[in-house]
Amino acid sequence: MENRTYTADATPGDTVTVAGWVHEIRDLGGIAFLILRDTTGKIQVKFEKDEMDDDLVETGLNVQRESVISVTGAVEEEPRAPTGVEVTPESVDVISEADPELPLDPSGKVDAELPTRLDNRTLDLRKDEVKAIFEIRAEVLRSVREAFRELNCTEINTPKIVATGTEGGTELFPITYFGQEAFMNQSPQLFKQLMVGSGLERVFEIGPIFRAEEHNTPRHLNEATSIDFESAFYDHTEAMDACEHVVKSAYEGVAENCQDELDALGLEEEFEAPEGDFPRLTYEEALDKINATGELDEPLVWGDDLSTEAEHVLGQEVGEHYFITDWPSEIKPFYIKDHDDDEEVSTGFDMMHPSMELVSGGQREHRFDHLVEGFEQQGLDPEAFEYYTKMFKYGMPPHAGWGLGGERLIMTMLGLENIREAVLFPRDRQRLSP
Repeated sequence: MENRTYTADATPGDTVTVAGWVHEIRDLGGIAFLILRDTTGKIQVKFEKDEMDDDLVETGLNVQRESVISVTGAVEEEPRAPTGVEVTPESVDVISEADPELPLDPSGKVDAELPTRLDNRTLDLRKDEVKAIFEIRAEVLRSVREAFRELNCTEINTPKIVATGTEGGTELFPITYFGQEAFMNQSPQLFKQLMVGSGLERVFEIGPIFRAEEHNTPRHLNEATSIDFESAFYDHTEAMDACEHVVKSAYEGVAENCQDELDALGLEEEFEAPEGDFPRLTYEEALDKINATGELDEPLVWGDDLSTEAEHVLGQEVGEHYFITDWPSEIKPFYIKDHDDDEEVSTGFDMMHPSMELVSGGQREHRFDHLVEGFEQQGLDPEAFEYYTKMFKYGMPPHAGWGLGGERLIMTMLGLENIREAVLFPRDRQRLSP
């Protein structure tokens, strides 16, 4: 809109045109106030009824909340106004009238359940605290990209429609692809490994992944954002170093650039970027810590995966971001390399928040014969993955990497109760629209 001024830039003494949504109208009799909201904040518009044209007053005070309007007028200081200034209108133009029956209240005075909010996401994001989540999400992605570039990574984009699943199994969404069976990709894992054998060597990707898991929990999605890293000539310890750098950078970017958003979420006092090295516990040490608490019905033994309850118990003991290393080979994917001196122990690692797993990674098996054996041990047909395996015959360097759940990072960073709050339009077992 030509000559439009954002509300945050309205300066006393200027005549401005501001445009946005009608947030609230307060009619006090001889005087009334309209609060106009735009992306930068709110501004008060004052109507002195006896001193203004009747049509102007009627237009300004009869418009429905959440209608889009523009107001032209003089800006004056007013200490009692929400932002210390107000506009005395010369004209009010109703650009888009809102229905008086809103499905939720963007002012936040009336709470709405999460399903109602997700059904009406456009209105939901008009609330400062909800909008703040997605401003922070954008900053997280910006900071993460910058951190990857500091590590000399090249950003890549890999296919989301594939002929075979990354890890096989039933966690695949099948689709019809010109008469052939195809699937939505579970992970860029195989493609990013192929790239470290190319001239790129060190790569990252931020993109969607699809998992047909029939979960119905506050921390699972069927379409999620994966933040992936892979580097040639890295081992698992160097990959963990890179992971720590990226996660810390995300927190630091938010701390530095999102103070207003943290204020809107009530986190300005408690938000802290992690400092120091993340502790690294072996899988065996993790089991010992969990079992020592006596909080599980049955003690964990070698080869057990960690349940949600076990993760919570361990998180309470450790109390910060940390890694679990040296997982049993039998419960890690075929592409994770085992330790040279003990094939029962893998180089796989997970990076944990006290409340849940955020990252899974490890050093990859780069030797062709061992890789094919891994496929067979997990009941997968190596021939179905020939596009991947054959490249390991042409000079594949040692390499390592990981995948980080983008929504889980934001959920844990902001203390959100449900992962769906970190997604604009979440996809789960019940939700395919909007």
